[in-house]
Amino acid sequence: MRSPALRHVLTHLVTPLLMCIGMGLAYMGAFVTPEPHHLPVAVVGSGPEAKVFAQTVKDKAGEALDVRTVTTRAEGVDLLKSREITGAYVPSAKTPELVIASAASDMDALAVEKVFTPVAAGQGVPLKVTDVAAPVDDDPTGQGLFFLLIALSIGSYASVAALGAAGAGLPLRVRALLAVGVSAVVSGIGALLAGPVFHLAHHDLAGLWGMAWLYSAGILLIGVGLHTFLKRWTTLTMMVLFVMLNFTSSGGLYRPELQNGFFGTLHAFWNGAGFVEGARSLLYFDSDGLARNVWTLVVWLLLGVAVTAVAAAHERGTAPEQVAPAVREADEEEAEEEVEETVGV
Repeated sequence: MRSPALRHVLTHLVTPLLMCIGMGLAYMGAFVTPEPHHLPVAVVGSGPEAKVFAQTVKDKAGEALDVRTVTTRAEGVDLLKSREITGAYVPSAKTPELVIASAASDMDALAVEKVFTPVAAGQGVPLKVTDVAAPVDDDPTGQGLFFLLIALSIGSYASVAALGAAGAGLPLRVRALLAVGVSAVVSGIGALLAGPVFHLAHHDLAGLWGMAWLYSAGILLIGVGLHTFLKRWTTLTMMVLFVMLNFTSSGGLYRPELQNGFFGTLHAFWNGAGFVEGARSLLYFDSDGLARNVWTLVVWLLLGVAVTAVAAAHERGTAPEQVAPAVREADEEEAEEEVEETVGV
């Protein structure tokens, strides 16, 4: 190719085209065909009749449901509030009841309603649905936390590109400190959006801010460290890690029981799932399970610290005077282009 300018343009088109492919595979693979896979439910009852009914439901549903029996309705409610099941069905000849906790996942609640509504209809009676953990009125679907996750993520990974461009001449320790400061600002914005602006959090806003800071700081430190090695490919890498794989496995729209095994596996340890599930624990389930999710965020933060430390050691081993001015200028141009290529999804 004879034209350097045309070659330069075509080279930079690789990134958005890869983003197109990656986003399509990730979002469509995770969200287009949600189907129950071992969705955990309970049937309330202690006698042989309840066990036979539970087995009948299991036989008809196949791998879509994992059905257990519990002795009392209260036991079913406890399992719902600890998010061990998605619904508890109370058989009755006159008023069958399905108990759900939609704050854990609105989509899971709808899925389990679809399972048991025909069961009650087969008895010729309407199904009573009781929600023991509903989202706040300002967030009726409970998906506001997912959109908060998106805002925090974009603010974090886009700042990595800005730090790589504007801070290219600064020592890594300074860039790392800036990353910590930026994460405080990003998480503060998130807390404002969740609290005073959209009222997603009616209590424990300080705790939500703390989790948002852990989440944002982990992303920023990982990005700052990776930028030392990946340069202009950092943005694409960050989007793979913290958009394509992160949003899809967070459980913000569909929990793992409605997704394929790949995204369900990621949900167990990815940082977005740690934030979303931790926020749900804090706001709706009396902090049940909160510690595990906070530790997930802490581990990602420590990973960011480790990546940054490795990058710092690498930069110390590369004397600035050994880098030709033309190379430094090219690096700065690539950093500026990286900022321009950063997009929010």
